[in-house]
Amino acid sequence: MTIVVDASVALKWVIDEPGSEAAVALRTEDLIAPALWLAEAANALWRHARIGEISENEAAVQFSELLKAPVASLAMEPYLERALQLAMEIGHPVYDCIYLALALQHQTYVVTADHRFAAIASTPALAGRVRLLTT
Repeated sequence: MTIVVDASVALKWVIDEPGSEAAVALRTEDLIAPALWLAEAANALWRHARIGEISENEAAVQFSELLKAPVASLAMEPYLERALQLAMEIGHPVYDCIYLALALQHQTYVVTADHRFAAIASTPALAGRVRLLTT
């Protein structure tokens, strides 16, 4: 089965933090994500470098690793209208709802490390469509 992963999961492939082992285990699955995941991951790496957790060079190396990750990056435009509808329904940012719209279209689910996203997307209509990465 195809699984949608978000940037919070992908970052755990290159930054050792709680949940990294579970995230790495997902790399054997058939993974997809909206192309947005790379921009979100790059931004997170920038933040880590900005606050001194990693060097700028480490951020660049880690981003290069993410570019080689086994994730099929899909254009997000076909999912934006549905993502906007979902965002309005559940009161959550469109950015995360793009992942959810992708999962719904592909009849699968999103794996995230974002507790807030997983909690807010637990409505009966969306049950099981956003799953929290286990640590």
